[in-house]
Amino acid sequence: MCHQLPRGPGFWSFLLSIDEDLAQRVRQQACPCCGGRLDCANYPRRPRGCPEGLPERYDRRLSFCCDRDGCRKRVTPPSVRFLGRKVYLAAIVVLVAAMRQGPTPRRARELSRLIGADRATILRWQVFWREQFPQTPFWKAARGRLVPAVEVAVLPRSLLGAFVRTDDPWRWLGNLLRFLSPLTVPRSHEIKISR
Repeated sequence: MCHQLPRGPGFWSFLLSIDEDLAQRVRQQACPCCGGRLDCANYPRRPRGCPEGLPERYDRRLSFCCDRDGCRKRVTPPSVRFLGRKVYLAAIVVLVAAMRQGPTPRRARELSRLIGADRATILRWQVFWREQFPQTPFWKAARGRLVPAVEVAVLPRSLLGAFVRTDDPWRWLGNLLRFLSPLTVPRSHEIKISR
């Protein structure tokens, strides 16, 4: 299991390429409301917990908007970089919450210092994984697809364990973030993306 945060730009560029692929698939579809063409309508994000050397466009959430007057409905594809409305990068939220399960108070201080998140923020992430995430419709539908079964009491660490398939920790972390990507769009705006 991965016990350190990815610091080099390679992993983060890999996640950006996944987001760009997801966005391209969404853009090829028509507006889900009226069938109009989707135009680029990216919006700025100020992600926290970013390592040095991220690609310049990393602070943009990829999104689209219908080109038809009267509709102009926004369509935002799933993302592996952002976890819903959380301001920290998704990989940071998953890894830090998993690393925080069991470590000493000293480890919590180190994690806080490393990513710039205070102890209360990290505790909120743990509450999210332990109490809120298991209640989401996404988790209720998706948990049966995971082998081995994921123990809710130790989320997200047990979820990380379900995705370890290779010796490359960043590849399986990328696969986990892709699995979680439906959480990044409102349920009413979910878009079908074939795997």
